[in-house]
Amino acid sequence: MAANMYRVGDYVFFENSSSNPYLIRRIEELNKTASGNVEAKVVCFYRRRDISQSLIQLADKHAKDLEEEKESPSEPELSEKQKHQLRHRELFLSRQYESLPATHIRGKCSVALLNETEAVLSYLEKEDTFFYSLVYDPTQKTLLADKGEIRVGPRFQADVPEMLQEGEPDDRDQSKLEMKMWDPECPLTNKQIDQFLVVARAVGTFARALDCSSSVRQPSLHMSAAAASRDITLFHAMDTLHRHGYDLSSALSVLVPQGGPVLCRDEMEEWSSSEANLFEEALEKYGKDFNDIRQDFLPWKSLTSIIEYYYMWKTTDRYVQQKRLKAAEAESKLKQVYIPTYNKPNPNQISVSNGKMATVNGAASTGSFHTAGGGRACESCFGVQSAQWYSWGPPNMQCRLCVSCWMYWKKYGGLKMPSRAEGAEEKTPPSPAPNELRSRGHGARQSSHMVPMRNSGSPKSSMKTKQAFLLQATRLTKLARHMCRDLIRLRRAARRPFVPINCGAIKAECKSSLNS
Repeated sequence: MAANMYRVGDYVFFENSSSNPYLIRRIEELNKTASGNVEAKVVCFYRRRDISQSLIQLADKHAKDLEEEKESPSEPELSEKQKHQLRHRELFLSRQYESLPATHIRGKCSVALLNETEAVLSYLEKEDTFFYSLVYDPTQKTLLADKGEIRVGPRFQADVPEMLQEGEPDDRDQSKLEMKMWDPECPLTNKQIDQFLVVARAVGTFARALDCSSSVRQPSLHMSAAAASRDITLFHAMDTLHRHGYDLSSALSVLVPQGGPVLCRDEMEEWSSSEANLFEEALEKYGKDFNDIRQDFLPWKSLTSIIEYYYMWKTTDRYVQQKRLKAAEAESKLKQVYIPTYNKPNPNQISVSNGKMATVNGAASTGSFHTAGGGRACESCFGVQSAQWYSWGPPNMQCRLCVSCWMYWKKYGGLKMPSRAEGAEEKTPPSPAPNELRSRGHGARQSSHMVPMRNSGSPKSSMKTKQAFLLQATRLTKLARHMCRDLIRLRRAARRPFVPINCGAIKAECKSSLNS
């Protein structure tokens, strides 16, 4: 019962084709459709076989760099078979979401971020266990590391100077230091400061009563007083005190200048109701991606203004109401779903009848073993007996897998044993010719998973003709070879192909010899 219960956050196998390997996904949401079926919103994970050859080489380089960074590589050397099977356990996380029917779930698995302190063999010892270390972007076709870095060094840490002794002068450039905004040792008492802040709030309330736009936004005295008590008014009052040397009479005269009382507004007051509605709509669509919010919804607002408004908006009743609604909506969503074990026959099942292969729809008995007919063994383990056989690869090749290797293929996307084709694929040059890129990439992906490929014709059709060329030396060059042997030293230059030859000196020596 528990094995068939799938919850939000589980890593699961999805089947989208009877012959292809399972998809590996993480359940984010379980939603009930109008027809009563359950759909799962899932995060996509990709296998090595799903990405291009150039990105696979990039992933291998990243793994090699991680291996070199280890201080004490005490792990035993892996065999070729273990390396081959370890590649099948590697996945690539993506930020891509998709919705799939919950009935296509075929079991649970485990996916974890690669732990550098854990032995890689531990992933092979556990069934249905995978790891990832890179994030794949299927749109941009890029791979990025999915972890932060510890920022240590002079670029990230401040150099703390030695503590000054009593009477020792401070030689630092004061203009480069922080600006003091408030002196905690000011001559005013706490009571005097509180009284000044009360006066500042009263001036702010009076200023809003005189301002026409504020009287429309805050029609009542209670709302005006609440707006005047916000932090922007208190910050202005304390800054005024500091700038006037904590002289109360001088600071009070600044609060009420010749033209009328000072009115201080923050972003919560500056924004109109229509702008607030636009912001909430954008926040629902983009989340806290303030750059996209500004670009698509509020281009006339600065990024600083949007961020400041966001944190003020989180203190309002409107935010509290939306948070409660979202919590109630999340509570009403499905938390888990029961999917019975899938036991329908696979169309790829085959049986042996009179030594000939025949496709059947019924499952074979698990207690009996069938010998592969026609002299063909399992393409993975090369066994000749199995409780059930499955056709694999192109139909014309008539390849087959035993039960164990078929389940390995479905779960891990490859065959158990490495092949010579895979070794040849690893030696493929990283930069093929442009007109070979498409065909070679497809062939490499097939050969790396031992999928038989059909011969498309003669070898000449699949090979690129090389362009012949002739290097013809001039007479002066031929003469220089004989006249300047002490400078050229051909044998020594041939052993050092990357050290340039001083052609200028050779040319000058040759001309002087010819003139003499």
